[in-house]
This record gives sequence, structure tokens and C-alpha cells, in this order.
Amino acid sequence: MDVITNTSELETACARFSVQPYITIDTEFLRENTFWPKLCLIQIGSPEEELIIDPLAKKLKLDAFFGLMANKKVTKVFHAARQDLEIIYHLAQVIPEPLFDTQIAAMVCGFGESVSYGQLVKKVTKTDLDKTSRYTDWSRRPLSQKQLRYALADVTHLRDIYAHLCNQLDTSQRSDWLHEEMSILNDPETYIQRPELAWKRLKMRVKTKRALAIMMEVAAWREREAQQQNVPRGRIIKDDVIYDLANQEPQTPEELSHLRSVNDGFARSARGKGVLEAIITGLNKPEKDVPALKKTKPLPADAIAVIDLLRVLLKTIAAQHDVASKLIATTDDLEKIAINDTADVPALKGWRYELFGKYALELKNGRLSLAIQDGRIITQDNVQHLNAISA
Repeated sequence: MDVITNTSELETACARFSVQPYITIDTEFLRENTFWPKLCLIQIGSPEEELIIDPLAKKLKLDAFFGLMANKKVTKVFHAARQDLEIIYHLAQVIPEPLFDTQIAAMVCGFGESVSYGQLVKKVTKTDLDKTSRYTDWSRRPLSQKQLRYALADVTHLRDIYAHLCNQLDTSQRSDWLHEEMSILNDPETYIQRPELAWKRLKMRVKTKRALAIMMEVAAWREREAQQQNVPRGRIIKDDVIYDLANQEPQTPEELSHLRSVNDGFARSARGKGVLEAIITGLNKPEKDVPALKKTKPLPADAIAVIDLLRVLLKTIAAQHDVASKLIATTDDLEKIAINDTADVPALKGWRYELFGKYALELKNGRLSLAIQDGRIITQDNVQHLNAISA
């Protein structure tokens, strides 16, 4: 089995791949103990060959691989590409293009929501993947032939899946849908970890703008520390500690040590000092620089009923057109449409509007109804019926 471990071999291989119409790519990485994912293996295939690149090899520089990723003449095919792309962007500030994500394409083609690679392999090639090497520590060397075969299967079957999905997209004329979905993956902002935005990842909520200001600053401090030290965020401080700090507002080591979520050693450490400085910065943050708190009001009973009907319509249309409902509209979309006909949501724009959005508005405003016929849910146009009543 070909495993590339030196730069000259990689340059020769990438030259071969650069004249192919497409290549299939996957990576193996570890990130349990680091902030930035550690790239351990690269699998790459073309219509003619497949091989493995060992990025941990001492005599290997990946410049040729990154150059191939930037080659716009070759389509790069991934499955569930986001984490692979994050690694490539972090190492080389390159986003592979043109890009084809088979997980997203599968949703467009009706394979369900967030379909796994194994499920796609089974449905398209009728093959069961060997999953016995799934939990391999890919940073260890040497890797066994069995482990390498397992890794390589992630790009060999991808060729058949790519061909199958391309055919379905052409037949259904949905290629434009896929291109629209690729915009997030093609945006560098998707992969840039900005400390000032780290607070948005926190699931907990605070009740005052003062507490939010502290949360923003402490989360940004933690993000910077985690990036600089290349350790998981939770190794610096955990999410629930940030929440406690935002609510309790300690401003001295003594006050910090009194929190149940913080021990005395941390309170008097360099990290403790950093936390206190972040808290003070948050307390001094101008109110205009703190976002308004999101107030979640309970939806009116009639809006809940409308959402339920929209959800039924969504599932009906998704089934009729053989496309994942999640791709058409989210629960948030449905809630906003139920309240506002002109809501700024994806479901009321582009192909989603033509497929679902306009019918959602018709249903909401009484110009469309749902009925059951032969055990199936169907839609009925109410306009003629309403006109007859008004006459």
C-alpha cells in the first residue's frame, strides 16, 4: 500500500492528481488534547489511483498538497467536509475549491439528514464498511496494513458516491441547490476562531447586560489562552465557571477563591489574574458595545398551531421532492414564518421559497389546506372555494 513519507514523492503524486477532473480526500486527526486539530493522515484518490500521505513523516513538507487544494481545475470531493477544511485552512490558509461535499449533496438528493459515510457507501455501492479500526490512535506509528486499508476506504468508495450523486443532481436539475449550500464551507470566516466571538458558542444565558459583558470578555480571554497554549478550552476554565464568574463578578483573588467553581490555587495563579483582568474589562465595557439580551417570549397558542401545520407541510413537500426537510427549513424558520410573512429566513428565499416558502405562506393565510387522500397528506388550493363563498 502506497504511503508517501517524503516531499519528492508527494510532489510527483500531486502532479499526477493535478490533471484529474476530480480527487477524493479525507483526513484522520486528533484533537482531544489540543485546541488545533493534529493532522495525522491524509487519504487521497482519483479515478485512476489512491494513496495515503503521512503528514507526521519528518522528511515531508505538505506544500505540494496545499497547492493541489488551491488548484481550481480539479474538483475536491469530501464527505462532511467542515473539519477537514478547518485543518487545511488552519495549516495553509487555503480553502479547497471547487468543492463537493457528498453529505450535503446526499441531503439534496433525498438520502436523509446528515447521512453518514457508511450509510452512503451501503446505499450506493451495497458494501458494508469494516468499522473495526474506527477508534485508532492515528498519531501512533507504525500503522498496521489493516488500519491503512480502513483509512483508504474513506476515499475509494467516495468515487462511486460522487459519480452517483452527480448523476442524480443532473437528472433532478438541483446542482444550483448544492452550490448555494457550499457558500458556508467556502467562506474563510467559517474556520477563523475569533476570540471576541467565543461567547456565542456558550449555551448558557445570563439575565443582565453587565453579566453578558463579563461573559464576553472572559470567553475571549479563555479563547486566546487556549489557542496560544494549544489546549482544549475546558483545560483553561470550563463553561460553567464562566457563567459563575459572569453572575458573581469577583474582582479580587479573595472574592474569586470564594466561588464554589474555583479553587484557591487557581484564584491566586496567573490564570486567575487573567480572569480578574477580563472581568474588570467587562465591567468597564460601554453598554453600547454589549448586544441586547435575547428575550424569549412564549409563542401564542395560535402561532404554535400554525407551526405544527407548517411542519406537516414541510415533511410532505420534502417527501414529495425527495429532499431532506432540514435542508429546506429549520424549526427557527417555521417559528418566524408563523409570526411574520416577510421573515428574513432562508426558507423564504431562492429555491427554498419556490419549493416550500410560498406554499407555507399560502397555508398560513388560508389559501392552501392540507387533506388526507388514500392515506397520504395532500395540499388543496382554497382560492376557488373562497371565491365561491364570497360570491
